[in-house]
Amino acid sequence: MSGPISLEPGGAEQDTLALRLAGTRRSRRRPRWALDDDTTLTIRLPRHGPDEEAVSRLAAELADRVGPAVHPYEVAALLEAEGLSASVIKERYGHPNLFSLASALYERVPRTFPEPAPAADPWRPDTVRCLLRGVLFALPGLAYLLTAPLWNPGRHAPALIVAGLVSWAWGQALGHRAHLRLATGRREAARTLLTGAPLGATVATAAAVLPAGGGPVTLVAAAQSAYLAAAGVLLVLGRERLLLAALSPLAAGSAVLPWWEPGPWLRAGLPLLALLATLAVTGRVLRAALAVPAVPGAARPRVLWSLPYGLFGLAAGVLVLWEGQREPYAVIVLTVSMGPAEWLLYRYRGLSVAALRATATPAGFLLRSAGILALCLLAYLLPLLPAALLTGAEPTTVLPLAAALWTALLLQAFGAAWPSAAISLVAAGGAATVAVLRLPPGPVALPLACGAAALCLSACALWLLGRPAPHA
Repeated sequence: MSGPISLEPGGAEQDTLALRLAGTRRSRRRPRWALDDDTTLTIRLPRHGPDEEAVSRLAAELADRVGPAVHPYEVAALLEAEGLSASVIKERYGHPNLFSLASALYERVPRTFPEPAPAADPWRPDTVRCLLRGVLFALPGLAYLLTAPLWNPGRHAPALIVAGLVSWAWGQALGHRAHLRLATGRREAARTLLTGAPLGATVATAAAVLPAGGGPVTLVAAAQSAYLAAAGVLLVLGRERLLLAALSPLAAGSAVLPWWEPGPWLRAGLPLLALLATLAVTGRVLRAALAVPAVPGAARPRVLWSLPYGLFGLAAGVLVLWEGQREPYAVIVLTVSMGPAEWLLYRYRGLSVAALRATATPAGFLLRSAGILALCLLAYLLPLLPAALLTGAEPTTVLPLAAALWTALLLQAFGAAWPSAAISLVAAGGAATVAVLRLPPGPVALPLACGAAALCLSACALWLLGRPAPHA
């Protein structure tokens, strides 16, 4: 090269170095045989810019899937899943790469975030089962109605009360431990019940020996303890209908009492038949559960984990006992209400999960939790008011006691067993001390103790369960 090349346009180099575009300058005359179409001899260049019409059609086709995207990269992943290759993107849509087309689609389609489908309530209660359990809690009381003429219940009641309290406390603790084992496997829960139920019946019978002073009352206490142990096994394993069938002799014998006197043999035989049927059904259910294959390496829960549940059972038994001494029919009302109480425990958990989805701040969830707690308590206590009036019980005692029991059960359902046990024990101990020593305020001590316990338990429930963490 003899000198520099001029880079200014329009020079002599324009004819030799410039890229000749089709149609930019007049072509020389062609021969006659040449085609008249001027485009056959031009160089076709790639399309400049995207094909907006094709991109719009693609956006319309994928709008329902592009709309929920929160970043163009999600659209790029969608296009890859649709099988769009780099060559197709360049030739059909005029975009240089996948991410360019994804960004264009992301900008064209407006953002839409549809609400997810409502999930099923994981805590939906079984209404029939809950009502049936309430009936089963009260149905064994018919045995005392049938056998009352055969012995002196007032004289021998202390032995049965002591045995009942021990059985109640033991059953609460054993039921909790069995439910922990049931989470591992049905065989593991059955083994726990097979060991714990007979032991609990033995302890309860031994506790009744001293107040019974020996004699036939000890046998009655042993029968009561054996039934409570067997019924607890069936309730834990979910065999309520079998227990109802086993107790059918009691229901049949009590139903005919207003019109027919069954006599001493039937009065004693029907409760014995119901007891034997319950024991037989329990043995069959346990044998079927033990036939299930064991879960290897299953860890055993600590015994102390079930201790507060047993203490609460003892405290609840003492509170109900003192109320039953003044108003026996109030005990029947409270016992039957345990079925609806269990139903409301499920409803509380379901409503709390719904509140968790509907609120965005801890303060909002706390407010909703307070409303749910008040609603469930009101739904539980309102039917008890006419029931107490019909049985002649004082609502001022029955309603605070029922509120304390339900709130304590609510805390136990979330694993907060020690607060419910401690508050219930203080209330039961205070009421019993005032009643035994005849201290002021006298008969008002029980409703005052139950009311104070209900308030403390409600505040504890709101403090512990008013946070989203226990419901997540």
